[in-house]
Order: sequence, then C-alpha cells, then structure tokens
Amino acid sequence: MKYLFNILLLLSSIAGFSQFKISGYVTDANNQKLSGVVVHIEENNSETTTDENGFYQFLSFPKGTNKIIFHLSGYETKTEIVTSNGAEIKLNVILTEKELHLDEVIVSTLYNKMQSQNVMKVEHASVNTLKENGATSLVDGIATIPGVSQISTGNSIGKPVIRGLSGNRVLVYSQGVRMENQQFGEEHGLGLNASGIESVEVIKGPASLLYGSDALGGVIYFNPEKYAPFQEKSADFEQQYFTNTQGTSTTFGFKASPSNFKFLVRGNYTSHADYEVPNGNRIINTRFIEKDFKSGIGYSTSKFSTDFRYNYNNLNLGLPEEDLENSGFRNPLYPKQEVDNHVLSLNQKVYFKNSKIEGDFGYSLNDRKELEAPDEIALSMKLKTASYNVKYFFPKMNRWESIIGLQGMDQTNTNFGEELLIPDANVKDFGAFATTNYSWNSNVLQAGIRYDNRKINTSTHGIEGEEGYFEAIHKHFNSFNASLGYKTDLSSYISTRINIASGFRAPNLSELTSNGVHEGSNRYEIGNNDLENEQNFQVDLNLEYKSEHFEWFVNGFYNLINNYIYITPTGAEIDGNDVYNYVQNNAYLFGGEAGIHFHPHPYDWLHFTSSFESVTGKQGDNYLPLIPANQWKNNIRAEFEYRNWLKKGFTSLFLNYTFAQNNLGKFETKTHDYLLVNFAIGSTIKMAKTQFRWNVNANNLLDKNYVNHLSRLKADGINNMGRNIIMSLNFDL
Repeated sequence: MKYLFNILLLLSSIAGFSQFKISGYVTDANNQKLSGVVVHIEENNSETTTDENGFYQFLSFPKGTNKIIFHLSGYETKTEIVTSNGAEIKLNVILTEKELHLDEVIVSTLYNKMQSQNVMKVEHASVNTLKENGATSLVDGIATIPGVSQISTGNSIGKPVIRGLSGNRVLVYSQGVRMENQQFGEEHGLGLNASGIESVEVIKGPASLLYGSDALGGVIYFNPEKYAPFQEKSADFEQQYFTNTQGTSTTFGFKASPSNFKFLVRGNYTSHADYEVPNGNRIINTRFIEKDFKSGIGYSTSKFSTDFRYNYNNLNLGLPEEDLENSGFRNPLYPKQEVDNHVLSLNQKVYFKNSKIEGDFGYSLNDRKELEAPDEIALSMKLKTASYNVKYFFPKMNRWESIIGLQGMDQTNTNFGEELLIPDANVKDFGAFATTNYSWNSNVLQAGIRYDNRKINTSTHGIEGEEGYFEAIHKHFNSFNASLGYKTDLSSYISTRINIASGFRAPNLSELTSNGVHEGSNRYEIGNNDLENEQNFQVDLNLEYKSEHFEWFVNGFYNLINNYIYITPTGAEIDGNDVYNYVQNNAYLFGGEAGIHFHPHPYDWLHFTSSFESVTGKQGDNYLPLIPANQWKNNIRAEFEYRNWLKKGFTSLFLNYTFAQNNLGKFETKTHDYLLVNFAIGSTIKMAKTQFRWNVNANNLLDKNYVNHLSRLKADGINNMGRNIIMSLNFDL
C-alpha cells in the first residue's frame, strides 16, 4: 500500500502542473489561525480542511466563477465568490464567532445550494448522527427524520415511507445513480449498508422534475463518503455489538488523496441472530448476514473531474414462518433470501469558462433468489439496469441560473426460478427537462418543466388460464410535469418556502402482469394491463424561525393523486386463496411536521428538540393502507468536553410517543399507542497519538412490548424488538 501511495503521489504531482490553484489562511477576528475549518468548493463538491496554521489549498480549482464555503462549528459560515483566470489565487478569510448550526450543501437538488438558499426544503442528516441516535440500519436511521417512516420485516428488511407513500412511489439514489432492486415488493430491502455512506438527504414531495418516474412521493438520496482531504490519507476501524440479536458489525476503511488522484476502499461484515421480543422469546429466522464492499477512485483538474465508484452488497436473510424448527445460531434457515447487488457509477464533470457539463452514468445488477430448501429455488430474478443523467449548466446571467438535462434507463428482468412474480421484461425510460433559478435580495424563484416516456415490453410465459400465465404486453407511458417554488426571508430570523409541483409514476410490472399467489400475503393477485399513469399535484408550505438559541419549523402539504393504484378483493377464490385485482381511483394525502430546537444561553451545551408529524391518506370514503401513525419525538441532549483528551462528548435521552392508528385501510387492524425510551452516550478520546470514538445506545430501554403499524410481521402477531443495547468503537488508525 505504501508503494502504491507513493506512485500515485508522483503521478498526480506531475499531472498537477499548470493547474488553477487557490490557497490562503483562515483566522478569527483576533487574527488567530483556525484549524479544522471545512473549505468546500460548491462547483465540484470538493473539500479540504485547514491545518494547524489555518492554511488550506486546492491544486485543481475549476475554471470560471466558483462559490467557496468556509464553515467551522461555533463560527458564522462564510461564502466567497471567486473567478479563476488561470493565475494562482490567494484568498484569506476571517470567520466571526457565532453560535449557528451548520448550513449543509444540498446535493440531491440541481443547483447544489446551501440549505438556507434552497427553494425546496430538503432534510439532511449525517450517518454518524443517525448512529448516535441509535440507528441499527440505514432505513432505521432515516425513519427518525420527521415525515419519514419504514415498512419493516423484522430486523433485516426496511423500506422507506415518505408522508405515507412507499415502494415504487419513492425513488432511492446512491452514488449518484438510481437503485433498482425490484422495489415494488414490500419484502425487498434497499440493498445498501451504512458503511461508506456519509449522509442522507430526503426530498418530501414529488421530485419527478429532477428524477422522472417513481419519484412521485419523494427521493431518498444517499451521499457516499468523501475522499480524504488534499494530500492526506487516513484509515479507520469500527466495531459494533448489539445485545438483543447478539449481532456484530465490523468495518474497515482506507482512503488517500495524494493530489489530483484520490481513492478509497471500505468493507463491512454484519451478522445478527434472531431478535428477541420483551417476553423473552426469539422470533425464529429473523437472522441475517450481510457483506458489503465499497471502493472509489477519482481524478480532478481545473478542466474536469472524474469519480468512479463500485459497491457490492450481499444479503443472506431468513424469512420468519410458522412451525419452523430452530437450529444453528446465525446462519439463516429455509425459507430464506439471497440477494447480490452490484452498483457501478461514474460521475464526470467538464468545466468551461462560465459553465459546465455533468454526467452520472450507472450500471447495476440485482440478483435475487428465494430458496425453500437447499435444492429448491422458488424465485430467481436478475435485474440489469443501465442509466444516464446528463446536465448542462448555462453561464450565470446576472441573477439567472439555468439547467437543461437528459435522463434515461434501460432495464432487463430475467427469471430463472421455478416460480415467477413478474415476467421477463424490458423497460426503457427517456426524459428531458429544463429549469431556471432567479434570485434577488433574500428571494429565490425556481421553475421547471419536464417530459418523460417509458416503454415496457414483456414476454409470454405459461399456459393461458392457469396460474403463472403472463400475456406479453407492449405499453407506452408519457407524462409532462412542472414545478414552481419560491423562498424568501420575512425577517432576519424567519424564512418561508412554498412549492407547487406535479409528479407521476408509471405502473410497475407487478401491477400490470401479476397472475398467481403472493406468498407474503396469501393472496391470489391478478394484474391489470389497462392501468394508466399515477399523476399527482402537491402543494408544500414551509415556515422556519432561526435565532442563535431557538429554532422552530412548520411544514404542511396536500397531495392529490389521480389514478392511484391499489389492490382490492373480488370476492372469488382460487385454490383456497382470495382473489385480488389491481384497480385505480383518485386519492389524496395531507398532513405535515412541526418542531422546535432550544439551547438556552449561557447553557449552550444543552439542547432540547421536539417534533410532531402526521399524515392522513384517503381514497373516497376509505383510508389508504400503510399510513404511519402520528408521532411525537423528543430529545434532551447535553454536550461536554474535558481537557484535551475527551472531545465531542454527549449524552441524549429520547422520548418517542407513537399514537394509536385508528384510520385503517382495507385488510388492516388497529394498532395501539406506545412510548419508547432510548438513551445514548459517547465521546471522542485522544490518548497520545491514538484517537477513538465510542458510543453506547440503549434502544427501548424499558423493554416495552409493542408493534409498529407498518410492521409486516404484525399480521402474524409478532411484536417489534425488545431492549437492544448497541456498543460502538471507532478507531482512527
């Protein structure tokens, strides 16, 4: 590894000649050098930090006009606009002390602006923060964000729900490309591990303008970890232990950025036994084993930047069923799933004088098997997806910023198992959009329009009139969508946003073609190839107040969905199974979130946050299924440090109350209310040249017996997990 690092350093040093450079010092108002300041170039999303002398530099500063952001906890974030002309630039910056929360750069929206300048309200959370809050998985973590929930199957499968919409109505992005893994099924997880993911962004509302079909309900956007700061290298090791499942999670990572070249690798191995409910019983075959590997290599100059990433995820998980005989400890029993997921992505940016072209290209292979016995493969589906997303950023004209783009996908599904959920098929997407952003004073206006086309072609399979027969279909779906957003500051403390947008979703293969028993629900499902696009129209309103020691927010939305697709019983039976058809009707959802954050002066180390979230979904006089219950979440957090060896210490008490869900969709039963008490403590400890981070989380501290309304095991009378203590150690090597 040392020789590889030296070779890369030599090559990148040679390639670094004649590049646009920028450097400087960051100080406070008393001319004291500030170390650890994060310096972020918005144009190419590159970062570095100041050294002990407050010095920073970039050897590959992009051509044209760039926005550079300087932020450090306890200081006011500062933004500088710099135009590169080929000569080396010296830029010294003074930061003013102020107790403000970090204003994150949002990547999931087109203009990559800071949250305070963004027209859309986007929720942002770092994975480290989610872990500090006791998250056991990615979906478990994002479900703590107001307005986000999860449909879960035990401890191993979780699907995100945004304001009551899930499945193919929520699009998931990772490494800049869309995740395609048969997400129509409730028993199909994300295929992502938290290791190597730095943060998550959540767009709550139709994002079809940005991403096309399947973003009707919103987008979950996972940002991969950044490369090491310029001319630095680092390695880390993390170990976690989970008492409830006697589970372990081991992660190791290494990354280096010698100069223009940068690279990283990260591996994870996670293993969990069956989880335990509060009465002491274990739920047989909720065990799983997960392996994950991520790698990346990048190269950047003032003229272009390239970032190539690869992620492999293997999940071997048990499926809980009645009358299973317990054996072994961690290895999943039959029936079980084995899922391999490969994702390759390439992000390419080319900089011109005052504009740029950016392209994201992806290829994924999802290999999903469901095994009833060692020699009996019931389901085997291979889904291959190639995608592209190319955008041209026009030169900024006074207060106007404009972007045009093309997006597309070519997807093939092939079956190899004894049973078929969906037929062999090919799906082709094409989309084109244009958007513009106009800002003046503290106002921002953003508008856009988009056209999409989806073609679905399937193959005939089976014998007509029998279970498993699929008639070949050739369908075309088209849609025009638009969005309009406005953000303004009503005062120095209060800001508001209003967004009006349309979105759409083309019917998925299951809804169009199903013909057989769905084992997860014991229903005989029949598809409908006459289904049309789901088309929605949503209005979002956001009002925020931010001062140095007190914040509050209120979000409200109304979402009208025409041609909402749902499943309904016909009254008939086939082989003892009730028959269900897919049909369409109009539906609507409404609700919102509200919360506060208070950290009183002079007790700035003390924080109190509280949020309430609610969503109601109806179709005619009936309530929609899979709508999360109202929740009230509270957190009291104290932060502390001790001399030079104990840093970033914290302790948190969580009181999360979930209301009873009495607004029931068809086939649903009432869910009682419950209160969960969680606790967390942790810090960073420095001993000589060694530094490590430790956390201890106690989830469901009082061992409460409860079931979540969106748990797929609820129908089988199986409760959620009991008390679970998570111990984590993270070493910087």
